[in-house]
Amino acid sequence: MKFGVIVFPGSNCDEDMVYALGEVMGQSVTKLWHKDKDLKGCDFIMVPGGFSYGDYLRSGAIARFSPIMESVISHANSGGYVMGVCNGFQILTEAGLLPGALIRNTGRLFICQNQFITPVSKTALVSQNMEFNKAYNIPIAHGDGRYFADDSTIKSLEDNDQIIFKYCDVNGSITDNSNPNGSLKNIAGVCNKTKNVFGMMPHPERAVDSDLKNTDGQALFESILQLVH
Repeated sequence: MKFGVIVFPGSNCDEDMVYALGEVMGQSVTKLWHKDKDLKGCDFIMVPGGFSYGDYLRSGAIARFSPIMESVISHANSGGYVMGVCNGFQILTEAGLLPGALIRNTGRLFICQNQFITPVSKTALVSQNMEFNKAYNIPIAHGDGRYFADDSTIKSLEDNDQIIFKYCDVNGSITDNSNPNGSLKNIAGVCNKTKNVFGMMPHPERAVDSDLKNTDGQALFESILQLVH
């Protein structure tokens, strides 16, 4: 399995993702520049967090038109794996690869904190091998992280087991008080219908190193690796 991490102007989590995949998880990983179209034989494309193009116009709206996104869309439509984290999630919704949208947090403020999430989908690659009903402590850092979709889209996500993660409390309970940004149904991550494109607002790559006293993010990457091989 070869991972590619896209780098846009304004990406600030690309190095974290490269470190998590390469140094911690021991995988082959390479950076992919946004102006290129060559995916360099990568099997799994990661679209990292940050502030691509300064979040001008709308988060992810400009990055969606970078040259490399043509190849990413083609890769995804051919069944290839793609995952977006935070700004990467926003980019994938703007590109039409994931349903819904990420809009301004209900508090109108940028949120940067540790946040508990719990896996929901039992058929999505990134969550199906994780421990269900468990609270994983995964950092969040976003101003436009409130997941929104119309009622029919939400119903489709639920019917097709496309909701990957939900925000929860320390005990794994999904409550209004454990929702940091006002996301509908406490949704923290979703996938597409064919379950090869994934998006989440929390940053698992920031929770993989024992030096930071938090390795909860490793469970997500292990789920990917155990089920892809």
